[in-house]
Amino acid sequence: MIPVFAVVGHPNKGKSSIVSTLAQDDSVAISAQSGTTRVAEVLTVNVGNCQYRLVDTPGFQRPAKVLQWLQDHATGAEQRQTAVKKFVNDEACRSRFPDEVQLLRPIVEGAAILYVVDGSRPYGPEYEAEMEILRWTGQASMALINLIENESHIESWQQALSQYFRIVKVFNAMQADFDKQLSVLEAFSHLKDEWKEAIEALINEYKNLRERQREERLRILTRLLTDLCSYQVSQKVLTPAQAKSIQPVLEKRFYSGMRQREAEAFEQLKNVYRYRNVQSDIYDLPFGDNLFDTEKWIVWGLNRKQLVTAATLAGAATGAAVDVSLAGHTLLLGTIGGGLLAGGGAWLGANRIAEFKLLGLPLGGYEARQGPVRNRNFPYVVLGRFLFLDKALRERTHARRDRIQINEGDLASLLDQLSGTEKKELHAALDRLRRQRVVETIEEVLRPLLD
Repeated sequence: MIPVFAVVGHPNKGKSSIVSTLAQDDSVAISAQSGTTRVAEVLTVNVGNCQYRLVDTPGFQRPAKVLQWLQDHATGAEQRQTAVKKFVNDEACRSRFPDEVQLLRPIVEGAAILYVVDGSRPYGPEYEAEMEILRWTGQASMALINLIENESHIESWQQALSQYFRIVKVFNAMQADFDKQLSVLEAFSHLKDEWKEAIEALINEYKNLRERQREERLRILTRLLTDLCSYQVSQKVLTPAQAKSIQPVLEKRFYSGMRQREAEAFEQLKNVYRYRNVQSDIYDLPFGDNLFDTEKWIVWGLNRKQLVTAATLAGAATGAAVDVSLAGHTLLLGTIGGGLLAGGGAWLGANRIAEFKLLGLPLGGYEARQGPVRNRNFPYVVLGRFLFLDKALRERTHARRDRIQINEGDLASLLDQLSGTEKKELHAALDRLRRQRVVETIEEVLRPLLD
């Protein structure tokens, strides 16, 4: 049995926002204008091997008159559900009360009720007619207090709603985290016994999805770092003069290819989180030449002091490997020497981005080559930009329609959350990538940053 939830309420109280957040679908139409939803729209949500349906309904327009109609057609409580069904199927009612008919039809057909109110607006008796109508349907129901602007009137809403609904939850569609979203589904497993098994399976699939998302994010980040740190472009030429003349062309192709690869990785990351329409300004940073303005790289990477420390740790990690290979006979001189050497050379060629080389070919002629990036800070810049977009997407709900604004990063604070061993392994791995060396453990090294 597939659980079905009808999201209902007064116009312009965030019903579509609730649907978008719960479904993790940013294609659901949301507007500040009342009456955006004119007909009931069914959205099937597939999660692994499970699915459920959310029905986005029009808002109540004339609940007092509808309630009066129902009261005229039911003389006792045992007739109320039948009266609601008659209302939905009555031709005159479809013409006179089109919104209420659209709203109630999925409920009459078995959908559970998610009643949405705005906790930033005061409670009023005008809501009682629509809550009474929903009670007449006899379906399992829950009330969600959506916080569109603030929390000013939560208490009065809780007192009123608790008289009509067994479960009342505060749910901010713009800020609800993963656990809060799952709690809505979990609550219904206690309200409707026939859905209990299906909802429990659904919750497990959501948790499995979260784990799959983490692994996919890790693969995208690994590919991006490895690709950008080794990327280069080349062109065969006949003479050194030709090579010099095409250098600007190669440079342009090189930078364009780098930007394209990062942009593709960012789109893949958005898809992991099921974002199809979200726009972000991370591609167009508020300075110069995007990825290639080294004077601004400390915004996303490390500053000079942090970079020297990172280089020292990377060198120390390399030196430690030498000590192990010599069974400790160097008395840790390898560790000390490696650290000092790396630290002292941390800013050697710091402003150099990508080298232009001219190589002789065995069969005659030359090959002009642009890249790869040699700057020690470069892998940290790539890492920082990816992690901050990842964080912005992870903490965002699908109901939001604003652009993602990321003006600067703080990679160092993220790295400080790692253990000493994890830091050393990360710095050593990024240093090897920068020097186009294979890092077989790169996924495991990056994993703590995504946990």
